[in-house]
Amino acid sequence: MDSPSASPSASPPASEPVATPASPLSRPAFRWFLTGHAVSLLGSAMAPVALAFAVLDGSGGRPGDLGAVLAARMLPLLAFLLVGGATADRFRRRTVLAAAHLGSAAAQAAVASLLLTGHYALPSVVGLEVLGGICAAFTAPALRGLLPELVDTAALRPANALLSTVRNVAKVAGPSASGLLVAVAGSGPALALDAVSYAVAAGCLLRLPSTGRGPARRPGSVRTQLRAGWREFRRIRWLGPPTLAFFVINLVQTGTWQILGPTLTERTAGRAVWGLVLSARGIGLLLSGAVLYRLAVGRLLALGQAAAALGSVPLLVLGWRLDAPWLVAAGFAAGLGVCVTGIAWDTALQEHVPAHALSRVAAYGDLLSYAAIPVGQLCVGPLARAYGGFRVAAVAGAVAALAALLPLTSPAVRRLRHTRPAGDA
Repeated sequence: MDSPSASPSASPPASEPVATPASPLSRPAFRWFLTGHAVSLLGSAMAPVALAFAVLDGSGGRPGDLGAVLAARMLPLLAFLLVGGATADRFRRRTVLAAAHLGSAAAQAAVASLLLTGHYALPSVVGLEVLGGICAAFTAPALRGLLPELVDTAALRPANALLSTVRNVAKVAGPSASGLLVAVAGSGPALALDAVSYAVAAGCLLRLPSTGRGPARRPGSVRTQLRAGWREFRRIRWLGPPTLAFFVINLVQTGTWQILGPTLTERTAGRAVWGLVLSARGIGLLLSGAVLYRLAVGRLLALGQAAAALGSVPLLVLGWRLDAPWLVAAGFAAGLGVCVTGIAWDTALQEHVPAHALSRVAAYGDLLSYAAIPVGQLCVGPLARAYGGFRVAAVAGAVAALAALLPLTSPAVRRLRHTRPAGDA
């Protein structure tokens, strides 16, 4: 891809629409990729509900067991994310993804077998979730790096919009389907279905043709590759401001919304409204993905950063103690913004980061962004007890909105063009 420097290339102004490229669905390789990804995402969206009930049932309702299981997956994911990025840049990404999916299938199948045979044991489940977290760390960087090998540069934005839509549909449908399956058949079959979904996804990935557009195998240790990836991350001037913004947003917004959102909504508008807010958010996510499949703008990254500020609107509405209609509208606005931000970020990475370093650069961005989530989650409770939940929500929303908009002060972010041709630096 082009060297992602801050200097803009000649292209139409941001206000002029870019010509719509051929649909990525016209490529058989992308269809296999999308099918496998959709199956995997649906299974993954079902798994948390099934796993939560399985652990609570097996432990006699001890919430500490569930916390241990969730941490057992999250911590190795963060710890191995950079290694996953280096691996995806060194070997064929199709192979890395297929191996990671097969590993995840094996881990979930083992958990399901423990439940189906009545041999639940916390150490065993924790160990298997550690394996699942490690496999997940190899999945995300390889996914970002594989897409530019399957579609042309002009089709990256609609391809990311399709992937985002599939992801959001899975988020909406998966938990409900899992809850129904758990109620009818139990947690074991639900987790077994997740294992099957990983195996089916691996089969789809193995059907992808060898494009010859992937990264060349590079000599040197993992440490050497990670140092090179970090140098590339620092060299690209438009990467730093959004990554720092995402860190702050995840620090102040994610945990506050997850922990205080249901409680404060119940106090201001009633328990039933929380479900309406989440549904409105889901509608916003789906609508935004559909629009960006068709609509192209020259400065997509700048649009994504501006849209990220919409994610803070629900916290501001909660902090101001507004009633149900405002909360539902805020949820819808947040869904619109979050989807635009995700599509813009993925497309910018895939268009402007050199192919040989794409997975490592993406992994550094993810790690620096996601590392703030557990810190924020741990801080929300004490802050709410000290200053009050509504005040914490209002401040968190204001800080998150400011953090989202600050990268727009950087010329490198504002001027990055969506339409620049791709090619290695």
